[in-house]
Amino acid sequence: MNAVIGLGASLGDRATTLETAVRLLHAWPGLEVRRTSRVYASAPAGGVAGQPFLNAAVLVACAISADALAGALRQIEVRLGRRPSRRWADRIVDLDLLWIEGFRLRSAGLTVPHPRLRERDFALIPLVEVAPSAVEPRSHTRYADLPLARGRLPAVGTLPQRNG
Repeated sequence: MNAVIGLGASLGDRATTLETAVRLLHAWPGLEVRRTSRVYASAPAGGVAGQPFLNAAVLVACAISADALAGALRQIEVRLGRRPSRRWADRIVDLDLLWIEGFRLRSAGLTVPHPRLRERDFALIPLVEVAPSAVEPRSHTRYADLPLARGRLPAVGTLPQRNG
């Protein structure tokens, strides 16, 4: 199955952190990074963080369960130095499971698609870049057709490309 993971960072060497996250995702058993978006600069959401974020997305071919993927994302975050913090606070890295092709899940620990995906240009724009035909499984709306997906964010860099 294909999945899209959102990447974000607001502390430290943000660009290097995102690049390292892509390499760790590609090396994870059962995952293969297929496509990476450009890196975008965005203002922090939620009113707590004070630093601007760098955001991107990766499309992965996934041979593990959604729960296993979410667990892998948490382990990679810890490996990159993420520590528990206040919700919406600045962070060294944030990896979010945004979307899985044809899949919906709502459990105590995981909701797919990401529950605020449609409201966040910094997640939606990179998602559409790596998965332009991605469809929201409940409404069957293409994410690319949402007005927020056609907005603009400043692209400030690129990630290592993996195309397979």
